[in-house]
Amino acid sequence: MTQYDIEDLSVAAVYKSYPEDLRNKLLALRQLIFETADAIGDVVLTETLKWGEPSYNASGRAGTPIRLAPSREKSTYGLFVHCQTSLIAEFKERYPDIFHYRGTRAILFSPDDTIAIAELREFITTALTYHRRKSLLVKC
Repeated sequence: MTQYDIEDLSVAAVYKSYPEDLRNKLLALRQLIFETADAIGDVVLTETLKWGEPSYNASGRAGTPIRLAPSREKSTYGLFVHCQTSLIAEFKERYPDIFHYRGTRAILFSPDDTIAIAELREFITTALTYHRRKSLLVKC
């Protein structure tokens, strides 16, 4: 595997339960989340299950959790965030045509999509630092 082995057996079991093509795409997103957290520098990432799906959160409530999962239709997959954050609205405004959004909760990908990696890294960074950024804005 990679330097980001799955240590939690329940998380590993969920990934293993997905069809191979979907599993590989979700694991690539997982890799991107870990690489992005490493690039931020002061973020310690926690990998758990939330609602039976792999979830990634920065320790110390710095960010909001990112979940990885197939969509309800199972034909798409993506990143899911808390619906009460402003993340999806911010990125819809910034990148209206780069991602497929669902409501206030998700960025979805079709199996054949080419993923805009730089913009997705930006989204992940923004999610992993969401509360820290919001608290800085309130103090100003």
